[in-house]
Amino acid sequence: MLQRFSVSLEEQLLTEFDRYIHGCRYTNRSEAIRDLIRKALVKKQWDEDLEVMGVITLVYDHHQNQVQDRLTEAQHDFHHQIVSSTHVHMDHDNCLEVIIVRGKAGQVRELTERLTSLRGVKDANLAMSCTGGGIR
Repeated sequence: MLQRFSVSLEEQLLTEFDRYIHGCRYTNRSEAIRDLIRKALVKKQWDEDLEVMGVITLVYDHHQNQVQDRLTEAQHDFHHQIVSSTHVHMDHDNCLEVIIVRGKAGQVRELTERLTSLRGVKDANLAMSCTGGGIR
């Protein structure tokens, strides 16, 4: 059931917010506010080291000495947090690895940091989400 509430903002802040929602292609302020609240609640779950989900993406040079062995070793060390992974050959030199993870936020961050810091990893990103906890 939807509940209505009002928000008072300074004119300049509202102008900036309207630019933001237009740039993000929201259809109205309510959708943008709902999305911002959901993101804040996901961040709160991560900050409280609760059970979370996420996606780690890595781009790496597979010619780099032992990078694939080190990636595999790290993933085996965190096998309880890994739900699934996919490996894609981007071109002759580069690979993309997508790893779906679930577990305590601290463990997921630790895995992400370990993978990110490996020599040969060119780009890494953790997209944070959560398993629910009242977020709809």
